[in-house]
Amino acid sequence: MAKPAKQVASTLLNAHQADVQQMWIERLKLDGALQSGRIREGELQSQCNEFLTRLREALGSGAFDIESAEFAGVRDLLTEISASRATRGYSPRETAVFVFSLKQPLFDAFQKWGGADALATLEANWAIGLLLDRLGLFTTEAYQRTREALIVRQQQEIAELSTPVIKLWDGILALPLIGTLDSQRTQVVMESLLESIVQQNADMAIIDITGVPTVDTLTAQHLLKTIAAARLMGADCIISGIRPQIAQTIVHLGVELSVVSKATLADAFALALARQGRGVVKRRSEPATGA
Repeated sequence: MAKPAKQVASTLLNAHQADVQQMWIERLKLDGALQSGRIREGELQSQCNEFLTRLREALGSGAFDIESAEFAGVRDLLTEISASRATRGYSPRETAVFVFSLKQPLFDAFQKWGGADALATLEANWAIGLLLDRLGLFTTEAYQRTREALIVRQQQEIAELSTPVIKLWDGILALPLIGTLDSQRTQVVMESLLESIVQQNADMAIIDITGVPTVDTLTAQHLLKTIAAARLMGADCIISGIRPQIAQTIVHLGVELSVVSKATLADAFALALARQGRGVVKRRSEPATGA
């Protein structure tokens, strides 16, 4: 069954690829492929033509297994298309429809140009349908891989943006933390702080945890690692923003932070200035002229 099916499918695409492509594009339009405006008709036509060409070449080689070397070109193209659509905000269904919508045009083409051997035409239609099912699943998997990689990259970018190191004064840095502090984010925090200590030649670093919702044993360990790394770079640390609830939790857990802490960032900043021999004083107003 497989041999005549491959021969019929390959022969049909060789003779009528342009017609199949035109019917496929019309099918895609009916499915709303151009409605969102995220892809132009010329680009869609180019993708359809390239896919049919590579599919025809793979079938012409006698292969019918999408994992075979003969289908490498087809897989590469689908991976590229899936990645492009994932970054453009397409849904998995919209991406998979690119392949699945080819079924109806090929079915119509088999009925119109399949030849006199009805059994061979039916077998070819069934075989190519199963092949497109597998290619559609491959497309969905490629789309999912790209989306997962995109989400991971966005999470990394958000983590970097949410851990700014601020210069408060010469030699004094502040690191306001917002959100949960996990192992991955601790690494980003540590790298940002250490780089800033070197660049600013800082000897004091204030780690403000006002925006950290809870502090458990793991969070405390991450803070201690960051403090230890900063000390190795020659900078003392002060923790600020410890609320009463967090203080009670730390005591209950028996965690020893072994670092000076202050209730507010302002208090920590005042302490850092004092350690540098500086202070903040209120300037007396100048008497009015002629008074």
